[in-house]
Amino acid sequence: MNFDVVWDNRQLLWNGLIYTFKLFAVVVVLGTAMGIVFGIGLLYGNLVIRGVLRAYVDILRGMPLIVTIFLIFYGLSSYHLNLSPFQSIALALAIFAAAHMAEIVRGSVTSIAAGQTDAAKALGLTFWPRMAWVILPQAAPIGMGPWTNLVVDMFKATSLAILVSQADFLFSIQKRAIAEREYISFYMAAIVVYFVCCFAISRAGAWASRRMRVGMTS
Repeated sequence: MNFDVVWDNRQLLWNGLIYTFKLFAVVVVLGTAMGIVFGIGLLYGNLVIRGVLRAYVDILRGMPLIVTIFLIFYGLSSYHLNLSPFQSIALALAIFAAAHMAEIVRGSVTSIAAGQTDAAKALGLTFWPRMAWVILPQAAPIGMGPWTNLVVDMFKATSLAILVSQADFLFSIQKRAIAEREYISFYMAAIVVYFVCCFAISRAGAWASRRMRVGMTS
């Protein structure tokens, strides 16, 4: 293996990694926000809303992510909804993440004792203040572990941007590996980078989960 050639191409690889970080940030923020709303809808929506959201969650969670990506990337354009390639891949990953996040929220909220809701009602809190100030803060430490796992999976899933020829980190690795004819060196470098990033996310999530639990018990 010749890692000198990888270092010589570091600027091009860094540009690809920046793209990956941007895509990852958009997916996590959008997917988490959508998932929280959908999770609440699964629990407290009317019959129609719960049915639609249940179908959405079950279909998206059961469908391969690559199918979701191709449906968004190629399907929307056939209806003259012309998103940029970045917007298409970000939307596909976000709606996939949101389906999983909705289940995390549903499970976390249902684990909160019913007395907490009754106490919030007794204080005169309406639905959204009750969720924002009483229920969700208590559910957050419970859902932090599964959410961290989801975030790690979404970081790895950004590599699927290569399927639609987006210049993410893996795409940059592939192009330079072909150009330099140093496949093992470049792909080993990719393994190291993805491992370091995923490990850092996992450790940060574990630290945040511990801090949340300490804050809840103090």
